[in-house]
Amino acid sequence: MLDKIFTPNPYAEKPAPLRPRKGVIIGVGQVGMACAYSMLIQDCFDELILQDIATDKVEGEVMDLRHGMPFIEPTDLKMGTVADVGQNADVVIITAGAAQKEGETRLHLLERNVAIFRRILEDVAVYCPSALILVVSNPVDIMTYVTLKITNFPPSRVIGSGTVLDSGRLRSLLSTQLHVDARNVHAYIIGEHGDSELAVWSSANIGGARLLEGDWQDLSAADQESLTEIFLQVKNAAYEIIKRKGYTSYAIGLATTDIVKAILRSQERILTISTLLDGQYGLKDVCLSIPSVVNEKGVIKTLNLALSPREMEQLHNSAKIMRDLIDQLKI
Repeated sequence: MLDKIFTPNPYAEKPAPLRPRKGVIIGVGQVGMACAYSMLIQDCFDELILQDIATDKVEGEVMDLRHGMPFIEPTDLKMGTVADVGQNADVVIITAGAAQKEGETRLHLLERNVAIFRRILEDVAVYCPSALILVVSNPVDIMTYVTLKITNFPPSRVIGSGTVLDSGRLRSLLSTQLHVDARNVHAYIIGEHGDSELAVWSSANIGGARLLEGDWQDLSAADQESLTEIFLQVKNAAYEIIKRKGYTSYAIGLATTDIVKAILRSQERILTISTLLDGQYGLKDVCLSIPSVVNEKGVIKTLNLALSPREMEQLHNSAKIMRDLIDQLKI
């Protein structure tokens, strides 16, 4: 009876079968698990594998998360490795890395992380040759560059979480100061995700009105002292959080999820991810964060901001710091 309500169109093409969205998170520390939890509750993947050398911990984390599956959209979550996801993984997210030891130099820490990445990435290149690699491990700009060199993947498919979180922190602080929804605040942190990063005040705007040109209540004519204080809060945020709770996790988990959604849903979002520069802003062969358009193919284009002379100088200084570190590594 019910089948007579509709008449099938004999000329209609059958829809292509939907391919499951597959991902791997390598590293199940505080950041890796914040990413996993955020991505699960926001329904990012159909299949998600958690990988770590601490197998008991991975198993426990998977058990804990699977017990919550009745309350969210279903995801096939399991422990494993990139070898288990098959050739059609969409995104491989790397949060693994060594913790800095007391008295250890930054260069020595980098060398240990390069060795860890080399082991991880050899398998990624073999088992996930068409995946997009998203590096979250710090120092993220250096590790993104290392990932490119080890895998020889196209630069568009190797990106770092960069200053997406820093830019979010900047928008959050400005929105609080100005009493306006953070979604209407457009401002970027670019350069290194670290001490040499910079705020692009020259193009910052609230709903289209330039911040430096407005007469803002609670921020009189965008006075430099207030802006400097806001920037310092952004730059030092991780240090302040770590001093209080020992690590950062929730915000970077949410920021990473935002990047993953832009990829999987081909949103063509402008995000300040870390990407290989090839002439942008007069810089080459270094990974830094600049506003970039992200979709399922990775970085498809970058935004050419009209930086002030001071901002351009700061960006080049940030690039030099990264380049000096890269030149000391054995990659």
